[in-house]
Amino acid sequence: MNYRKDDPLPPVTLDDVRGAQKMLAGVARTTAMEGSRYLSRLVGAPVHFKCENLQRTGSFKLRGAYVRIAGLLPEERAAGVVAASAGNHAQGVALASSLLGVRSTVFMPKGAPLPKISATQHYGAEVRLHGQVVDETLAAAQEYAEATGAVFIHPFDHPDIIAGQGTVGLEILDQCPEVRTIVVGIGGGGLAAGVAVAVKALRPDVRIVGVQAEGAAAYPPSLAAGRPVSIANPATMADGIRVGRPGDVPFGIVGALVDEVRTVGEDALSTALLLCLERAKLVVEPAGASPVAALLSEPEAFEGPVVALLSGGNVDPLLIQRILRHGMAAQGRYLAVTVRLTDRPGALAALLGVLSVADANVLDVSHVRTDPRLGLSEAEVELHLETKGAEHCVEVGRALREAGYTVIG
Repeated sequence: MNYRKDDPLPPVTLDDVRGAQKMLAGVARTTAMEGSRYLSRLVGAPVHFKCENLQRTGSFKLRGAYVRIAGLLPEERAAGVVAASAGNHAQGVALASSLLGVRSTVFMPKGAPLPKISATQHYGAEVRLHGQVVDETLAAAQEYAEATGAVFIHPFDHPDIIAGQGTVGLEILDQCPEVRTIVVGIGGGGLAAGVAVAVKALRPDVRIVGVQAEGAAAYPPSLAAGRPVSIANPATMADGIRVGRPGDVPFGIVGALVDEVRTVGEDALSTALLLCLERAKLVVEPAGASPVAALLSEPEAFEGPVVALLSGGNVDPLLIQRILRHGMAAQGRYLAVTVRLTDRPGALAALLGVLSVADANVLDVSHVRTDPRLGLSEAEVELHLETKGAEHCVEVGRALREAGYTVIG
């Protein structure tokens, strides 16, 4: 699959995916397929997780990166490769290059999480920090490629990348031959396109559902327009699918072979991540949890058996802390409330006593006495509480008001 720079890019075929699978033997892991009893009960049919979060480098990206770099001509390998990424693609390119003995340079945003920068360097790439957003980083990488002759390795817009990602689809059919629906997150579209090529060629009856974050959903308007359309300022916690424009190559495949594209909100993403951690004991990044978010949002819409493709697990520890708290709040298991009270000895103890009777677990307390909004004898207490659900949150608020407290929020 040696596509020269100026050659037209052909469509990806099942033979391409099978060739990629042979190339990846001994390189990419055949990742586990795990059942989810909780989601199976919710959907009313078996639900399985395809755990690409357990792939080498923590995501599916190694597959496409390795196939793309392995397909380079000798003179192209000698010039080295360059990529731009905030995380998963960076690590995939870095490891693939090291395995193939190719020099790699990876541009990352200045605000990229330190663990992802460190991992990319550990896999052997030279990391250059440039720009605040991925678009700026991408431009810098392309300028570097033009100046040095290094081959730019696009994260999703190339047939070799798509063929490599499609090997996940072949594994799904081997591990769950009875599958009826595959749910996969979509950013630029490389993974969904590859899975669709492999699966539809062998099992055209299998329904493939793509999932995008509501704040970065470029595919619905693009499919409606019949061409890739850019959206301004894509915003979502799911950085792995935060892409403002579909890739030209995957767009045609997704339009032809993916049956439906759904969108999910931030609450659904954080709730899905929390479910993966609590119920399945799997660390999954928000983009990887997007198929689970879709299942949780409308479980009756999916015919089983269902395979939810968990595309990656590279999430910064500080981010996961915030996301988990967000997910708990979305489930009514976390409550932030501000209470105004009379500032006298024992007042805080009395307030905590009310919360104890209401069976709310206090996680954090902030006591404010000097705000100009407060009267001379007033204080405000901001409380972060662990609760048991939405109904319990209502009960806690009621208990505070019945005890005579002014609840600000």
